[in-house]
Amino acid sequence: MNTNPDEICKELIQRSENLKAELDSANNKLQQIQIQLLESEKMATLGQLTAGIAHEIKNPLNFITNFSELSIELVEELTNELADHISTLDDKDSGYLKAILSDLKENLNKIFEHGKRADSIIKGMLLHSRGTSGEPIPTDINALLSEYINLAFHGMRATDNSFNIKIESDYDRSVGSLMAIPQDLSRVFLNLLNNAFYSTNEKKKEFKDEYSPVLQVTTKNRDTFAEIRLRDNGKGIPRHIMEKIFNAFFTTKPAGSGTGLGLSISHDIIVREHKGTISVDSMEGEFAEFIITLPK
Repeated sequence: MNTNPDEICKELIQRSENLKAELDSANNKLQQIQIQLLESEKMATLGQLTAGIAHEIKNPLNFITNFSELSIELVEELTNELADHISTLDDKDSGYLKAILSDLKENLNKIFEHGKRADSIIKGMLLHSRGTSGEPIPTDINALLSEYINLAFHGMRATDNSFNIKIESDYDRSVGSLMAIPQDLSRVFLNLLNNAFYSTNEKKKEFKDEYSPVLQVTTKNRDTFAEIRLRDNGKGIPRHIMEKIFNAFFTTKPAGSGTGLGLSISHDIIVREHKGTISVDSMEGEFAEFIITLPK
C-alpha cells in the first residue's frame, strides 16, 4: 500500500482526471442519443403529418385529373359532332368556334398534365413518410439492375424518340443473390437511371454530334458487401450542391421536371431499409457516378 502523500495525491488526481474523461465521454454519448431520439421523433411526427396531408390532397386531386381527362374526351366528341355543322357557318364564326374548342382542349390538357405531376409528388411524399414496403427476399442484383436499365431506356425513348445512349455493363456473376426488397431497390435503380439519361440527353441537346452519351454500369463482389456503380458522362453535379442532393425536395431540374424526392427516397431505401450506403462522385460538365453498397 502506497503511503507517500505525494504519490497518493498524484494517483487521486489521475483517477479524478480519468473519471472526468469517462463522464465527459458518457455525457457526449448521452447528448448524441438525445439528439437522435429528438430527430427520430421529429421525423416520425413529420412523416405522420406528411402522410395525413398527402391523403387529404390526393382525393380532390383524383377528381381534378379524372374529370379533366373526361372533359378532354368530351371536347373531342363535341369537335367531331360539330364538324359537319361548322361548315354551314361563315368563316368568321367557324374560326371563332374552332379557336374556342382548341383553347378549351389545351387548357384541359394542362390541368391534366399538372394534376398528374402533383399526383407524382403526393406519391413521393407518401413513400417518403412510410417505412419498409415489403419483406427482404433473395434478390438477383444483376438481373434486377439489367431489367431496370432496359425499362428506363425504353421509358426515355417513349418521351423522346431521338434519345440514344451507349450502355457499357460489367456484371460480376459472383455477386449472386442478396437479401433485399426488390420493389424498393428497383425504385432506386430507376431513379438513378432516369437522372443519368436526363443528364446525358440534356448534354446531347447542347453539344449535338460533338458528344456521345455513355452509361457505365458495374457490379462487384466485395468480401462483406456488393458494390454497384452507375456512371454517366452527362452534365455532372456542381461541387457546391453535392451535399444537398439527398435532401428532400432539392432538385436541379427546371420547374415542372422533377419533384426533388427521388434521391432522398433512394437514400432512405439504401441506408435505412437495406443498411447499405449510397454516395456520389462527380465533376461538373464531365460525369456523375453513384456508388451503392449492399451488405450480404
